Amino acid sequence: QVQLVESGGGLVQPGGSLGLSCAASGFTFSRYTMRWYRQAPGKEREVVAAIRGNGCSTSYADSVKDRFTISRDNAKNTVYLQMNSLKPEDTAVYYCNAIWVAEHWGQGTQVTVSS
Repeated sequence: QVQLVESGGGLVQPGGSLGLSCAASGFTFSRYTMRWYRQAPGKEREVVAAIRGNGCSTSYADSVKDRFTISRDNAKNTVYLQMNSLKPEDTAVYYCNAIWVAEHWGQGTQVTVSS
């Protein structure tokens, strides 16, 4: 059974940091490009960051570049998103996504940036 389980969301003050994790199971993790998406209330879901299966190539949305870092540990079947210098506009539900020959989604974790 395919599972993507996100963790690490929560409430953080502007300028703070938060780290998200996504634990994968039920598929060949290292073959899949992993992506983090987010969806804010009333807005469309948008891709935030992506990392190829071998971890050697990453990409970021302009809005998070130089603040967020995506990484993965194929031995642990886990992808991470380190978020620094958080802004209120980063508030959203963050989703883990895996894509290769199929596409899988996690259930999402809430990140709220507020003072």
